[in-house]
Amino acid sequence: MLVSHETPIEFLERSRKYNDYDYALVHLFETNPEYYSFFKASKTLGREVLLDNSIFELGEAFDSDKFVEYIEELEPTYYVVPDVLEDGFKTRSSFHKFCLTYDDLPGLKIGVVQGKTYQELVDCYKYMSDNADYIAISFDYSWYQSITASRLNKFDKLKKQCKGRQRFISMLQEDGIWNHDKPHHLLGCSLAQEFKHYKQEKSIRSLDTSNPVVAGILNKRYYKDIGLLDKPSVLLADLINADLNGEQVKDILYNVDEFKNLIK
Repeated sequence: MLVSHETPIEFLERSRKYNDYDYALVHLFETNPEYYSFFKASKTLGREVLLDNSIFELGEAFDSDKFVEYIEELEPTYYVVPDVLEDGFKTRSSFHKFCLTYDDLPGLKIGVVQGKTYQELVDCYKYMSDNADYIAISFDYSWYQSITASRLNKFDKLKKQCKGRQRFISMLQEDGIWNHDKPHHLLGCSLAQEFKHYKQEKSIRSLDTSNPVVAGILNKRYYKDIGLLDKPSVLLADLINADLNGEQVKDILYNVDEFKNLIK
């Protein structure tokens, strides 16, 4: 799997040494011109760039017209078509409308699977399998909480997200729905240990998570072969202008190395 960890601006240049591709949050372009310039430079270097619509950070997808302007300027390798959190019907409608309205954009289209029930997620998955170039699956559908047995506490919620996405993918495969001929992307994570599960699934091409970087900024180090046992609540987007000290840098680099070891 290709891996990218979102990283503060100060450390972006160095992130090219540990990131297989560069993952951009479009809303940060608005207030951080140096952030945009980094990804523009990545394109000139021949690196893959994934442009996200920032729905996780904003609660709704970034304005479509502005998003398109950045797609046309940046020419990312692929971009996440605007979706609607946990609403499969509205996500399919948004994808259809976006592609009709903007039918000649550079880059491959990533379609995100959304829904609140298995059937809704399946319907959305099938649509993206037929229409998107790349299929993305999120780490935090509320449906995951209903399909894994566990006590209700903070850690178990994370475990349910971790096990839930694994189970969802297994169900798609068992039901003959999974498209092995199309690349898949895993959006975010609850617990990094989840990704050990996918080592043999070649159609899962990429993932993104800021988890090891945010943990390093907070001076938390991964446990070997496990990662963290909890998840920092702060978003990397809120730390984008962080001024890193030597210990934070060491912890970030240690964590990204341990993350790589989890998926080898």
